[in-house]
Amino acid sequence: MTGSVFDIAHMLAGGLVLVSMMMLYQDRLYALLNVFALHSLVLTLSVAWQAFIQDAPHLFVTAAIALIFKAIIIPVVLHRMIRQLGIHREIETVVGIGPTMLAGLGLVALATVVMLRVTPSADPIAREDLAFALSVLLLGLLIMVTRRNAVSQVVGFMSLENGLVLAATGAKGMPLVVEISVAFSILIAFIVIGVFLFRIRERFDTVDVRALDDFKGRRRK
Repeated sequence: MTGSVFDIAHMLAGGLVLVSMMMLYQDRLYALLNVFALHSLVLTLSVAWQAFIQDAPHLFVTAAIALIFKAIIIPVVLHRMIRQLGIHREIETVVGIGPTMLAGLGLVALATVVMLRVTPSADPIAREDLAFALSVLLLGLLIMVTRRNAVSQVVGFMSLENGLVLAATGAKGMPLVVEISVAFSILIAFIVIGVFLFRIRERFDTVDVRALDDFKGRRRK
């Protein structure tokens, strides 16, 4: 394996982690959706590069799915949904941006140390991709935990799934039927989430998940 092949794969997977950190920094919904589209575009490039170096044409299908659904369709639909629902476009966070970014850096360091220690004999590219994939997954979870807005939590969930795709492709790919089933599962989940958001907005006049907690508190009384 040539050094340039490794460097490009490393750069693309590392770029996905960098864009995940950019998502943590965003405090407006439109900006978050734009960064998520960039996140999915970087994933597309990473998967396409893995398809090339592994000589695995079926991974190009995965790259196409990521490009069409995640980089284009889902961000566009969410943009329209925000406008139609009149959702408050500033993202409320559980803690400040500074502590969140520090927590994100800690999670990236933890994921790198853990993954490199448990895969000492794995292929170098697979080791790096798995470490980066775990970082992306943990950062997606952090986005979901630290954001109060339901739309931003949806974006965190989808970025988490991007990390799973990176891990699967870096570990010498996954069967095509699995990729197609995952794509349809994402599409169905996205439709359900859209209906869920409309219902929350209709019932509580907001998509802040704290409204659900307040409602449950009133019901208990």
